[in-house]
Amino acid sequence: MTDHAFLAPLESAQPTKSVYCFAVHAAAEPDVMPRVLELFSKRNLVPASWHSTIANGHAGFSELQIDIQIQQLETKVAEHIARCLRQIVHVNTVLTSEKGYSNSALGA
Repeated sequence: MTDHAFLAPLESAQPTKSVYCFAVHAAAEPDVMPRVLELFSKRNLVPASWHSTIANGHAGFSELQIDIQIQQLETKVAEHIARCLRQIVHVNTVLTSEKGYSNSALGA
């Protein structure tokens, strides 16, 4: 018989991995998308989802909006990538969120 109380500290000691979402708003310049993608590819990460669009931004300027989802990402790595994204030239805003699931969806 498994002692779940004994296993709980071992499971919580390991870093949890989940789906992270990144919303990047930048000037509509041709060099932005490859620079954003480079941050993931150099870590051997392939986005589960990538959606980009050009929208009317503030003061009538075009704004590039990129929404990215990465699966199996540790919190520390996601936070580091977000800091790096904020340093890219032409990037104005980077928003992050962690996709959550209910216990019933996880089969618990």
